[in-house]
Amino acid sequence: MALRNALQRVHPKWPKRNMLQWGGVLAVGVAAVGLRSITSAGIPGSFRVVTPPNYTSIVNTLKAFSRPRSFSAITIPSTSMAITPPQPPPEWTHSAEDVVKLTKECIASHRAVEDKIGALPPSDCTYESVFVSSRPTDDIIFFMISSPQLALEAAETEFESITEPLSFYQNVSPSKALRDASTDADGLVRDYNVESSMRLDVFQAKLAAEKNIKSSGLWEKLSSEEQRLIDKMILEGKRAGLGLPEAERNTLTKLQKELSQVCLEFDKNFNEENVNIDGGIFFWLILPQGVVSFTKEDLDGVPADVISGYTKRTEGSTEVYDVTFKTPDIFPVFKFATRPETRQKAYEGHESRLKINVPLVEKFLGLRREIAKVLKYPTWADYRTEPKMVKTGQGVVDFLDDLEAKLKPVGLKDRETLLGLKKKEHEERGLPFDGNLYIWDYRYYDRKFIETSLELDDMLVKEYFPVSVVVPAIMQIYQSLLGVRFETINGSTWHPDVQQFSVWEKDATDASGFIGYCYLDLFPRESKYSHAAVWPILSGYTKADGKRSYPLAAMVANLAKSTPDKPALMRHDDVVTFFHEMGHVFHGLLSQTKFAKFHGTKVARDFVEAPSQMLENWCWEPEVLTKMSSHYQTQQALSPALIDKIIKSRYVNVGLFYLRQVFFAKFDIKVHTDQEAEDYTLLWNNLREKISLVKSEKPCPGQGSFGHISGGYDAGYYGYTYSLVFASDMYSTVFKGGPLDPARGKLYRDKILKYGGSREELDSLEDFLGRPPNSDAFLKELFGTEATVSASL
Repeated sequence: MALRNALQRVHPKWPKRNMLQWGGVLAVGVAAVGLRSITSAGIPGSFRVVTPPNYTSIVNTLKAFSRPRSFSAITIPSTSMAITPPQPPPEWTHSAEDVVKLTKECIASHRAVEDKIGALPPSDCTYESVFVSSRPTDDIIFFMISSPQLALEAAETEFESITEPLSFYQNVSPSKALRDASTDADGLVRDYNVESSMRLDVFQAKLAAEKNIKSSGLWEKLSSEEQRLIDKMILEGKRAGLGLPEAERNTLTKLQKELSQVCLEFDKNFNEENVNIDGGIFFWLILPQGVVSFTKEDLDGVPADVISGYTKRTEGSTEVYDVTFKTPDIFPVFKFATRPETRQKAYEGHESRLKINVPLVEKFLGLRREIAKVLKYPTWADYRTEPKMVKTGQGVVDFLDDLEAKLKPVGLKDRETLLGLKKKEHEERGLPFDGNLYIWDYRYYDRKFIETSLELDDMLVKEYFPVSVVVPAIMQIYQSLLGVRFETINGSTWHPDVQQFSVWEKDATDASGFIGYCYLDLFPRESKYSHAAVWPILSGYTKADGKRSYPLAAMVANLAKSTPDKPALMRHDDVVTFFHEMGHVFHGLLSQTKFAKFHGTKVARDFVEAPSQMLENWCWEPEVLTKMSSHYQTQQALSPALIDKIIKSRYVNVGLFYLRQVFFAKFDIKVHTDQEAEDYTLLWNNLREKISLVKSEKPCPGQGSFGHISGGYDAGYYGYTYSLVFASDMYSTVFKGGPLDPARGKLYRDKILKYGGSREELDSLEDFLGRPPNSDAFLKELFGTEATVSASL
């Protein structure tokens, strides 16, 4: 089930430069939410309630969250720091007017750089005049005032450093005005990115500079990262269509701008989970928070502590409970509600919650088909996969077909097992049984099977993972494994709930040991991004004067709130999610590239999940489970017997789970390889029934909440499984014998994290593994065999 958990995880957000390449802001919908996971983590030593140096304040803050209280009242404590960071954290004090004004000024400054470079005669196009400035840029003010003196690399870096924090507000700010301004600013950036990517004069300057560099003999003197920078910048121009005739370039610019705006609208709906309620032919009502309502009888089987967290109201003479579509609220209904009609109503509401996005999906898929034709690519999938490890759309299809064929027999057996449970329960309760396993049955009987076959109670396991223990424990694990330490700081943030840290080398004694900043925004609130993700808000890089500019990574999550009866407890998949996302944080913090363009998670998208997926394996070690857990009442760790059951649950119903993931990936690749539009709601439901082996009654528009296909994983969902091949190989080869060994952590840091995207991903893997990667560990973990796989790796 480590593989299963890896597919649930949410991925880092990317900066929005080169929007045609990335295809929009990354967002994660229901597809990324898994069935279950039983995880934990720990480090050598004896601790259960973790209070390492500098962590007391973290624990106190998280304990405050665990008590019934008002979330807005939390105060983040500060601790004194012996060393002052060489770079202060950014201020989060912008007004709505500031956001738009600064964005416009930033665009104007960057345009001035491109105007200057585009006007250079070919003979004056050099490495320094076009690609990389030699003049130091001390701060953003230099960029805003003196930008024409910069070359492209520095100008892009400063542009990103200014616009990324401003665009981030739309996901987290409690102020609607600021969120709206951030969304508007994001739209300006997207439009400008299209304009910038289509500048023929700048592309010609790049080509002239490359020619001059090579003819002068300078090329051989450049580092491999400097050569890679030039190659990538020129490839971007070619992929943007700058080799096309003017009329086709103009068409492309128009299509790109339209695509970016459609994706922006989809993402705005997704971030705020706007719900479309059909009010007849005269109007549509858009509600900011969707709910589905049930009586107490409807919620039979749902744990009482979960129900106590629902909003209760009176509808006529009936008392009802409003269940939001956020994971901590809706998933217990899927898993525990004994009434099939309750689960069906919850599922259909959840699946239809973003019906408002259905026409937007149709629109952006059509625009992508048009863009691919103009660019002379067979399909959008071929365009998107060209710079990735898989290379072609057909390579994705082959990978998924092969995996589905291997999984289908296992999935059919899993389905028969769950149908047997359903038949027995329906007979005992006098309910009709039609021989079908429905989508709303899946999580319910999956849980029941684990409870009956392993006597493993998911809600009991949850009681061993209070937030106040798990979060600092995971941070301590990373601190020990990767040789770093956290210092709590008290600075400006976008919301009082945010935890703010400076991150240092473990033995740092002066400013040279500074690594960067980490922000944690862990608890739900209205209109906040409703899933889990990491934003690399600031990239690290080496400035022209040799000094470092330091990174900032922010994790946004929605951990369960406390209830009147219990403190804030982390569901099993919440624990895994947090561990996974911290892996993305450290990919961003510990990268040491020269250029921001290659920093951290700016790697091939079918590799980017692999490091964090590998790190999830830590959560299955018995020693780690023991040290991670602490029952919220008794403070006792998980017993050996319970740990054994957790580990045995690892591959339960794995066939059905992975077929579900294959469905998401096949829907994604099909809509991006088809040449004609179709009814995507029917396609969504028909493909799911065929591949996932579960039925539904009425077609629901689940594609409206499939954020991947708007937000950067278009023609890329396959990457979750594809990258698992590398994750399994890395863990099995290097870490299995000592997952908490700091020496192995240093090897991982030096061979994988350090290089970011500054070299080919296969080169980093081979350097880390000591050989080319293979699929043996992946297949052995999934099927218990080392059978070969015909997929393109």
